[in-house]
Amino acid sequence: MIPLSHFLIVAALLFAISVAGMFINRKNVLILLMCIEMMLLSVNLNFVAFSHYLGDMAGQVFVFFILTVAAAEAAIGLAILVVLFRNRRTINVQELDAMKG
Repeated sequence: MIPLSHFLIVAALLFAISVAGMFINRKNVLILLMCIEMMLLSVNLNFVAFSHYLGDMAGQVFVFFILTVAAAEAAIGLAILVVLFRNRRTINVQELDAMKG
């Protein structure tokens, strides 16, 4: 049986990689969305690990709700990204800061 600390270390590494990805690459909106999704997955791994360790199904049920919200967030984020690319011809964050009517 794999101890709880191994799961927590993997989740912490995933979270740290996603935070580093957000700080290293601030240009591409698609990479930023993927980093946010990886953060959510690392949190979900923590919920599942603690749920299994404590013998309670509440954490695993909560993960299903988080995955549903994350899927909706990814779909809306990609739709906004497509609209931005069609209007501005770029997904560079520094060029998207000006709001025009």
